[in-house]
Amino acid sequence: MTALDDFADRYVDEFAALDPCLAAMMGISGQDGRLTDYGPDGVAARADLARRALVELERTPVGGDRGRVAAAVLRERLRVDAALGEAGVRDGVLDTIDGPVQRIRTAVELLDRGAETDWEAVCGRVGAVAGALGGLRVTLVEACRAGRSAALRQIVRNARECREVPAYLAGLAARYREGPLRGGLDAAVASASAALVEFASFLTGELAARAPVRDALGADRYRLGVRDFLGTDLDLEETYAWGWEELARIESEMADAAERILPGEPLAAVLAALDADPAYRVAGAEAFVAWIQELADRAIGDLDGVHFDVPGPLRRIECRVPPVESGVYYLAPAEDLSRPGTVWWTVRDRSADVVTWTVPATMFHEGAPGHHLQLGVTTLNPGLNRFQRVAGELHPGHCEGWGLYAERLMDELGHYRDPAYRLGMLAGGQQFRAARVILDIGMHLELEIPRGAGFHEGERWTPELGLEFLRAHMGPEAGAPAAFEIDRYLGRPGQAIAYKVGERIWLEAREAARRREGAAFDLKEFHRRALDLGPMGLDLLRAELARP
Repeated sequence: MTALDDFADRYVDEFAALDPCLAAMMGISGQDGRLTDYGPDGVAARADLARRALVELERTPVGGDRGRVAAAVLRERLRVDAALGEAGVRDGVLDTIDGPVQRIRTAVELLDRGAETDWEAVCGRVGAVAGALGGLRVTLVEACRAGRSAALRQIVRNARECREVPAYLAGLAARYREGPLRGGLDAAVASASAALVEFASFLTGELAARAPVRDALGADRYRLGVRDFLGTDLDLEETYAWGWEELARIESEMADAAERILPGEPLAAVLAALDADPAYRVAGAEAFVAWIQELADRAIGDLDGVHFDVPGPLRRIECRVPPVESGVYYLAPAEDLSRPGTVWWTVRDRSADVVTWTVPATMFHEGAPGHHLQLGVTTLNPGLNRFQRVAGELHPGHCEGWGLYAERLMDELGHYRDPAYRLGMLAGGQQFRAARVILDIGMHLELEIPRGAGFHEGERWTPELGLEFLRAHMGPEAGAPAAFEIDRYLGRPGQAIAYKVGERIWLEAREAARRREGAAFDLKEFHRRALDLGPMGLDLLRAELARP
């Protein structure tokens, strides 16, 4: 164990102790009964840790290529964390998918393991909800007084979620059999539920009354978000223009794919026909989970030993439906493998049919060869230090870019033999993510919609125009989820472009390696080398994959 490995190990322990909610999502063990302190002292302690760790890192000896890369990954993350702290970004944050409210909820959900549930840890975490929300309230009030309040849109969405969680907590407690924790668990649920309702009232009352209505955060804040989520500096105007070009290219592919399914029919009619086709419907959540489980298992069997070498612990993905609506996402195995790699897939009506023609691409993104191989291999990689092994959650450009690359890769490898599934990949993933590039940059920078776009040309982006645009380009999932997406982008500047921009870097790096190596290029070896590097920012990834 090198001095850098020892430093990284100690840093992870200290980081996890200061942020148990994020540690839970990252699979770090040892904090199972605790929640993060979102009060001012907790925020300050995490900012101080980033500054202190950065100073110590610069004093720590680094040897060899492995150490050089490991130090660069940690240095990049610590510098961004320090910059976010200095800008006051952390203390006023409320967003719709990964803010404090969502992390508190997820930290409890992750303990919900059926017969394997650690009820003592559940009791501890649920019992800590009131304190965590109380601290968050103080932080938000102080941020508001300093002129750093979240926008009204984010406040309203978080209040809605707070009111949804108590029903889940009650259902969770009801599954606990009579035992020594019964009274304590019931009391913890009652306390947490009351705190959530009270916090929702605080959000829609005191905080909302002082919140700005304007959502756009501007170029400076957006660039900081890009550094945070992508680990790169972007020419935002070039990326915005590229987003329009990419959307046009994908929609041309969609038209060609639709023509092969129902020749002569317009795209909208083809999509509607697929939605209505019984061949692409599964009845109810239970049957749907079985369906995606079989799809995930088959993909691993087809890929293992051919395009990837899949380690034994990764040959099974656990597919689950989350207890409250939270989208579709993957969580890597816990570092001690006590939690398997898990795909969580929201099913809004558990008794209704689920349309499946868009599903395979998403499962390839979340499962194999997407996040499950990417982050699972990272978790098991003995050549990485502890921070690198658990840091996937901190590098969305790398991770989501790989997930979108995985969708395309499975097309190249012939896994969309049914043309409906290939159209699902284009309509359900690629089109949507290209539209995100346009919207995220356009709304936050309030850019002009270009001539020739065929959509409100010459006007500047607003959330209302964004919603109209997204409903036209989101694919089969448009509707109410589109409103959630707009809220999401406006609360997390830079995150939504991580998918398409990250994919762009992965594809460019692969093409550069193919040109450099010529006939000697081996796709499986490229994947092995790339994933062995572990998660990192996109600038660093590009540089490392360009090394001979």
